[in-house]
Amino acid sequence: MKTRSIAAALTAPLALLLVACGTSDTDSGDDEAPKANDSADCADDTTATAEGPVSLTDSYGRTVELDQPAERVAVLEWQQTEDLLTLCLTPVAVADAEGFATWDTAEELPEDVTDVGTRGEPNLETLFGTNPDLVIVEAYTAEDEIIKQLEEYDVPVLATKGADAADPVQNMLDTFDLIAEATGRQERAELVTEQFETSLAEAKQAIEDADIATDSFVYFDGWIQGGNVAIRPFGQGSLMGELGEELGLTNAWEGEVDPAYGLGQTDIEGMSEVGDATFFYTGTTDPAGDVNAELAKNRVWNEIPAVAEGRAYAFPSGIWTFGGPRSAEQVIDAYVDLLTQ
Repeated sequence: MKTRSIAAALTAPLALLLVACGTSDTDSGDDEAPKANDSADCADDTTATAEGPVSLTDSYGRTVELDQPAERVAVLEWQQTEDLLTLCLTPVAVADAEGFATWDTAEELPEDVTDVGTRGEPNLETLFGTNPDLVIVEAYTAEDEIIKQLEEYDVPVLATKGADAADPVQNMLDTFDLIAEATGRQERAELVTEQFETSLAEAKQAIEDADIATDSFVYFDGWIQGGNVAIRPFGQGSLMGELGEELGLTNAWEGEVDPAYGLGQTDIEGMSEVGDATFFYTGTTDPAGDVNAELAKNRVWNEIPAVAEGRAYAFPSGIWTFGGPRSAEQVIDAYVDLLTQ
């Protein structure tokens, strides 16, 4: 199961303020900016890129200063990789490009982008060998070791917040806006945000107009661990849960969740206690093991009302449950399509 890059995210508290300063006078030399993202969406983009020096405050209170909007950007987490591509920019380096292509299909990563290894342990020599003028990382605490390591290379580091259960949708948009500000792509970000909000409003109306069996739902994913099935419900404070509730649905998971991502942990017996709630689940097959195939073999699982009545729906493969605005639009569309089919 592909989880966030820092395993401690389920138990660690959210970060306090980072006091280190992410500024630098590093010159990226004669290296040119990578070719702009030429996806179908970006091919017709006419939004302008801001010019001049950039000074901003990242998610943890760190000041980031650039002589000009960043062009050669290295990214170490998938949501932020997606965001950069949505802004019609191409990163010079990313972490786990193969995993991104499997789990996040909201944007397509060009083949010539340098892969620096895993999200949790990137190869910094390879990363800085691409001569970035900005490195974007996802942080969870003020003491994140990766930030300290990156700052040793005298390249500006933009630290973004991995999650905020208090308002996960706004945190997603704030992260997107922060990257847009660092790259001078605010005008593009405003357009994308407007498109997201329009999609959300139209989807909510579609749900209101539909005759659905119940507005109660649970979204979950899972994995196989030691031969056993582990299930992770997306509860209050999760992005998937909040997007569902934005559509007028009611998240039925009332179990304990972590304070950052709103994620719970349970088993088949626990899922049998959510009453008549409709089930939605990740449709991407984990190369490490197909948890959904294992669930289908279980008698107790098949007796849960949502499963027995055919109201357990797999999302389309490749929808990243921790993504940016374009992933969120995929999520919204999936909820509507599955409930109104």
